[in-house]
Amino acid sequence: MQYGPEHAEFYDAVFESRGKDFSGEAAALAALIRQHRPQARSLLDVACGTGAHLAAFANLFDDVEGIEYAPAMAAVARDRLPDVPIHAGDMRDFDLGRTFDALTCVGNSVGCMDDRKELTAAIARMAAHVVPGGVLVVEPWWFPSNFTDGHVGGHVLKEDGRVVSRLTRSVRDGDKTRHEVRFTVADASGFRDFSEVLVVSLFDQEDYEDAFAAADCSVRLVGGLQLADGRPNSPGLFVAVRR
Repeated sequence: MQYGPEHAEFYDAVFESRGKDFSGEAAALAALIRQHRPQARSLLDVACGTGAHLAAFANLFDDVEGIEYAPAMAAVARDRLPDVPIHAGDMRDFDLGRTFDALTCVGNSVGCMDDRKELTAAIARMAAHVVPGGVLVVEPWWFPSNFTDGHVGGHVLKEDGRVVSRLTRSVRDGDKTRHEVRFTVADASGFRDFSEVLVVSLFDQEDYEDAFAAADCSVRLVGGLQLADGRPNSPGLFVAVRR
């Protein structure tokens, strides 16, 4: 998921103003990990974005690192966490040369894989960075069976001297989602408008499960993270253990 510099600038402020609790989500993910590996002390956050979850993970694990594909998002994460390694990398082929007790990939980023071959490659690279018996928690995008075609959303952030509106629209295009995000920013200098279009694949649950099986992991789908208004952010979370 490749967000540009303007999106990265407003990402945290917009989501936090909507009620998103990055620290609470990180604590819930850590608890889920420790249900399967109580001794987990190291964690890699794949597609770590601005590092909002990773900042909380740094207080919950002894050793954390992040990897991010979008340079603008990684730059925010590095500013936030100067002492935490934030690697540039693509989840399809990254190699950090080490393993971790746990790995997270949330925010639906894995759905940005173009096809099943890329999905299988991404899950394989993630599993390769986890110790035997280690835990992976991966948040998928919606499945074809529960995706809402034509879903629209909106939010307005009001701060001292600035108002930011964010509108979204998601439509189905074959086996993909076309997800458009539009921002308008108003402040003393005037108006700014920018938009981005993300293409996200509608993989079946079985596609994800097959990818984990190919990576020699057991896996189950559990309840997922919630949006501020109580709606689910995805169909759930895949929790996998590397054999």
